[in-house]
Amino acid sequence: MKRTESGRGPAVVGRRTFVTRVLPLGALGLAAACGRAASSGPVRRDPRLALVYRGPASCGGCAEAVAALLQSAPTPFHTEFCGPGERVKITDESLASASLYAQPGGGNNLKLAWSQMRPYAETISHWVRAGGHYLGFCLGGYLAGFDPGFGLLPGDSGEYTASKGATVHSIRDTTVTLHWHGLDREVYFQDGPYFTLRPDSGGTVLATYTNGLAAAVVAPCGKGTVGVVGPHPEADRSWFTDAGLPDAGGVQFAIGYDLIERTIRA
Repeated sequence: MKRTESGRGPAVVGRRTFVTRVLPLGALGLAAACGRAASSGPVRRDPRLALVYRGPASCGGCAEAVAALLQSAPTPFHTEFCGPGERVKITDESLASASLYAQPGGGNNLKLAWSQMRPYAETISHWVRAGGHYLGFCLGGYLAGFDPGFGLLPGDSGEYTASKGATVHSIRDTTVTLHWHGLDREVYFQDGPYFTLRPDSGGTVLATYTNGLAAAVVAPCGKGTVGVVGPHPEADRSWFTDAGLPDAGGVQFAIGYDLIERTIRA
């Protein structure tokens, strides 16, 4: 479903996305990714350049929404789309020029998305380990975990709708309540993940769902950091309108900005 919004904030044309985890969680995949040595060579990194994935593992409008959020942040990023059909490819050289890589929401099959991203997994993992910042929204949060995934989190990702005490049990477009820095926030949601962190990981839980599971975290990975969120703080009013939902304060760019800043400053 295509959506158009021309109001204030990160306006995009988009299609919302949901993710169904089709493989069991575990410590497989790239379990050692954050412990591997990065490739050598000089890195000339632009501290305000973000590469945003756009390709078959994302959905129409999702990459644009993340780019708009980054561009409208209090300290704005300039963004470039990267992916197999973009001018900028996902390579050691392109990542070396950026300080942040963003993985947006995607399709409804995690296994398929992983097959589309796996060719880039080693490149992305090594770049984060060497000091890059990974930002993942919904599917991008699932992919930060393991089995399948990039193996960037010192923990894992899981499906919130299947968790004990979840307030949502379907893949429909809806909202969830997050506790973010002590305040309740109603945020756009479609089958996003929760996250677990090892007690000794050094990671920080930024927000929890009402059942206590982590909805947004920032964690170290080698010299780099990983910031992930299950719901969609990048969602503008068109997401709510097209899904037949009242926004009721659900446009939450501020917490998206908080996630960005904490990821790059961790």
